[in-house]
Amino acid sequence: MTLQWFDYVGFAGTALIILAYFLVQAGRLRGDGYGNQVLNALGALGVLVSLLLGSFNGPAFVLELAWLLISLYGIGWGARRRRTRMFR
Repeated sequence: MTLQWFDYVGFAGTALIILAYFLVQAGRLRGDGYGNQVLNALGALGVLVSLLLGSFNGPAFVLELAWLLISLYGIGWGARRRRTRMFR
């Protein structure tokens, strides 16, 4: 099996998602924190790239798209929350 560049991007994305999960479980990141959300968003994006350019898998695509959208929502929600606290 020969790996293409997008396969490596997918593996890196998977590693970022697993790293985020581990760091939350280890108490090093907050589950609702910016770092966790960014790691998850970048990870999902990497997996989506590998799915779109490599072997497409519909259920995995839907899962990663949802993962990305939820992570982006978390980033936006956290930014609004931090902005609100700033102006109190």
